[in-house]
Amino acid sequence: MHSNSYGAEVAAAIARQKDKPGALLPLLHDIQDRLGYVPPDALPAIARALNLSRAEVHGVVSFYHHFRSTRPGRHVLRICRAEACQAMGADELLSHVESSLKAKTGETSKDGRFTLEAVYCLGNCACSPAVMIDNDLHGRVTPQRFDELVK
Repeated sequence: MHSNSYGAEVAAAIARQKDKPGALLPLLHDIQDRLGYVPPDALPAIARALNLSRAEVHGVVSFYHHFRSTRPGRHVLRICRAEACQAMGADELLSHVESSLKAKTGETSKDGRFTLEAVYCLGNCACSPAVMIDNDLHGRVTPQRFDELVK
């Protein structure tokens, strides 16, 4: 692994998780929880530690939408795209959010403040449309309410 600012975090996560049964997913979660993403150049060290091929590790990282391979913005903004939220205006909300952040779903705003992600149910269907900013869940989010939340 290259010399970088996250090498010690990755090594510590490997040490914490490598001896657990089915260690790959807990290890990837551990790394992403601490860094916000799973750095692609950490995959060889993960593979070596778990006696897996790099392709196997990459396959798991790329299969699960939860894992990011690039550093996210300072805040992660998730907009529910499930049916209940769509019926209550999530499509219009998403258009407003993309326009105001000047970023599409899966992208980070140019100022590095927000990474926009689509999710398919935040469990807040009775208060649609639902938005999660970092770990804070918000219901009945209109374009106007979104603007207030991100100020």
